[in-house]
Order: sequence, then structure tokens, then C-alpha cells
Amino acid sequence: MTLLVTGCAGFIGSNFVHTALAASDETLVNLDKLTYAGNLANLASFQQDPRHVFVQGDIGDRALVERLLSEHQPRAVLNFAAESHVDRSIHGPGDFIQTNVVGTFQLLEAVRGYWQTLAPVPREAFRFVHVSTDEVYGTLGPTDPPFAETKAYEPNSPYSASKAASDHLVRAWHHTYGLPVLTTNCSNNYGPYHFPEKLIPLVIHHALAGKPLPIYGDGQQVRDWLYVVDHCRAILRVLEAGRVGETYNIGGWNEKPNLEVVNTICQRLDAVRPRADGQSYTSQITFVKDRPGHDRRYAIDARKIERELGWKPLETFESGITKTIDWYLAHAQWVEDVTSGHYRQWVATQYG
Repeated sequence: MTLLVTGCAGFIGSNFVHTALAASDETLVNLDKLTYAGNLANLASFQQDPRHVFVQGDIGDRALVERLLSEHQPRAVLNFAAESHVDRSIHGPGDFIQTNVVGTFQLLEAVRGYWQTLAPVPREAFRFVHVSTDEVYGTLGPTDPPFAETKAYEPNSPYSASKAASDHLVRAWHHTYGLPVLTTNCSNNYGPYHFPEKLIPLVIHHALAGKPLPIYGDGQQVRDWLYVVDHCRAILRVLEAGRVGETYNIGGWNEKPNLEVVNTICQRLDAVRPRADGQSYTSQITFVKDRPGHDRRYAIDARKIERELGWKPLETFESGITKTIDWYLAHAQWVEDVTSGHYRQWVATQYG
């Protein structure tokens, strides 16, 4: 049996590869364009593993996807491929439309053509899993209930709008063509192999480098934090037993203001890697101008996936952030390799 995994060299995709290969002997055909956030070092431990077949390519290349489907005959396609950074979408929305909207369309069409050629039994068993985000739902007030699967879409950034569009395409290909799809909308992930442009890995990297820790606005933006391995376990469970055509929200039940997250990271680093001058890493916190249209609060109601599929997160925020910090401390070379001159230029542009 075989799975086709797109976006396999990115943060969540590579963690899924690690999780899936640890869970079974199934072959994974792994497709990734290898943009700035795609990193083959994330998959280095599988270079000699015959269950890991890597192909460099774009989900928007329909001919390539059709060839891979025909050659490997996967029982499912899991789509992690996406441009995913809100800040970058503000500066350059075109890449997000191209990958998240046009790319998803091309992928769906290639998959639909393949699925229609399958014999009845494998056709009935086939699944297309589309991995999306809670940001499609917009923002919440302080006392609003968390996002349920029935929440109306109200995306507020070019990134979230492009992901909302991709979700709608997936839904339409199910209702119009019968393609057996499953959609997941997750909260903020964190953990190993996270490119350090997002809050948690950026703060860890900057703290250790003695750089300012940039906090947007007042730092009271609230996010629901989900350890990435818990997310990957959830996706495997949705693939295994999710009801076709359904959406499953995946969250960590860990709402935290950004400033609290940064303080937690600093306290952990103070304990395990103290500064030479004896000061706390919190002294590096620097408040910067808030980004345009910054959503104030996200929160996921993950009761449906627990009720229907029996999944719930294993990590608390405290256990997950400890594992995450320890991983980055143990993988300093990985961090050094990904924080290139281009990365430093981006940080300087974004945070001044």
C-alpha cells in the first residue's frame, strides 16, 4: 500500500512522514517543490529507507502528479503543500494564490482523473485528505466560543483567504464529482523542524543568538497551540476512519497569548541554557509595530474529532514546548543551515 504526500519537506509534512513511517510499513511517495521552507534535511533519516520515495516537484504540475499517481497507485493523497506564512502573504500574495488556489485545483484534477480509473474496490477505499488551517474562520472576540466545523468562513489575510479558497475547491470536488475528500483545519502547530520565521522557533533562535525577540503590538494575541506530532496522529486517524466529505477541526486545547508563550520559552532557556551575563532572556523582548489586519484570537473546538474518531492531544503546552526547545538545542546545525542570508534579510525587513 502507498500514500502520496505533498509538501513532505515542510514543517508539518515532514513530521507527518516521520509519524507515518513509525506507525506502519506503508510506502510514502513524497512530493515537494523545495521552496525556502522545504528542507530535505527534515527527511535525512529516511534517505536509505525504501519506504520513502522523494520526488521534487510542484502540485501545480498536473502532468507530474498524474505520472506519480499512475506509477505508484496510492490508496490516498494527503495534501500538506501550501504557502503558509501570513507575514509573507502580506508582502507577496501572488505566491499564495498560485500554490494554495491554482496548485490545489491542479492537484484535485489530477487526483480526480486517477480516482475515476480505479477498479470499484480501490476506488471506494480511496481518500483525498486536505490539510488546512483555523485561520479560514477569521478572528474571535475574548468571550466567543472556539471555532467549530460549522463556523462560517471569514478569512482576513491573503494567506487565510487562499486557504479558504482551497477548502472550497475541495468541498466542491466532493459534491460535484464525488471525490472522496476529508478536510482538516488545525490550530497553530509547533515542534521539531519548524522553519524559524514563525513565533516559537523564531524566539528560540533569536534568544540563543542574543537578538531582540520581536513581539507584535501588545503581545496579547491569543492562539491555540497544537504539538505537531499530535496533529500528525490526528491526520492518520482521519485518514483511517473519517467520514467522507466531512471536516475535522484539530486543536490542542491550549489557548495562550503570544507574550505568555515567549515568556515560557525564556524561562525554559533560563533554566537549561542560561545567558553568560546572568540576565533572563526576557530582557531581549522587544515590542514592534503590529502587522496589518492581525487576528486577535483563534481557538479550536476539537470535540468532534474526539467524539467521532477518539483522538485527543497527548501533549500539554508545557510538555510540548519543553520537547520543542530541547529539540532545537540538540539540532543547532539544522538551525544554522536554514537561517541563511536570505532568512536574515527577511527578518530585518519584517521586524526592522
